[in-house]
Amino acid sequence: MRLTSASMNDQLIAQLQQLNSQQTTLQNEVSTGQRIFQPGDDPLAVSQVAADQMEQSALTQAGKNADTALAASQNTTAGLNQIKALSDRASELAVLGSGTIGTSSMQAYATEANQLLEQAVTAGNSNVAGNYLFAGNALSTSPFTVTRDASGQITAVAYAGSANSASVPLGNGASVQPSTDGTTNAALAAFMNQLVALRNGLQAGDTTATQATAAPLTTSSDTIVNALSEQGAVQSRIQITQTQQQSRLTELGQEISNASSADLPSTIVKLNQTSQAYQAALAASSKFMSTSLLDYLK
Repeated sequence: MRLTSASMNDQLIAQLQQLNSQQTTLQNEVSTGQRIFQPGDDPLAVSQVAADQMEQSALTQAGKNADTALAASQNTTAGLNQIKALSDRASELAVLGSGTIGTSSMQAYATEANQLLEQAVTAGNSNVAGNYLFAGNALSTSPFTVTRDASGQITAVAYAGSANSASVPLGNGASVQPSTDGTTNAALAAFMNQLVALRNGLQAGDTTATQATAAPLTTSSDTIVNALSEQGAVQSRIQITQTQQQSRLTELGQEISNASSADLPSTIVKLNQTSQAYQAALAASSKFMSTSLLDYLK
């Protein structure tokens, strides 16, 4: 009789412990909204959540890269627009200086051309947060170096940046070049040297030399327009990528939530059932153990 009672007691205690554990787990699920607290709760779901979180992390970093690339491209576009405005005015001066004008007008145009040259070099050496916009992937190198005469005037401009473009990874093996390439940057140096020739022609009052700069200046203008068009395409690509990345991040967030979140209505029902079962088992065990002890005393 005592062996049977002991066995029953053990079973009741085990049942109470199991129900109490289930009740605690369900209470945690209801209070936190989560159903996974340790890997053993659902190994398959935990594995999927881990994979989704890794993808989330990679996409988040790719998103930061995209933001950096977009800002770089937008800054490059701003710099190119500034140089394009200088180019447009230089082309006007080439036409004006080729006509029949007085010496004072030629000298005034020469002074303006020299100012355009200085502004072009300054724009070409623009940098944001220490990164030069027109240096290719040599971001810390001032791309345009100048030679000056005794009076301080620029006599030549050379490109000192890299021939390769800076590349920014966007994820999944894709990358983008948010700045101008070495060929375009070298063409910008050529444009600056055309400004030197324009200024010299105007200073000398040489209409023929001044007129000779018109065609090269037009070519440079076309190069700048093409570079602006390329930057527009780059920005469009980055923005499309950003939209796709954000969409995927939203999907991953939902997948993780679905895998790890508790179904609250169902969980609450289970909690109520488990609580009732626990209370019933507690009452039954109390009665049984009391009866068993009396039988033993008899």
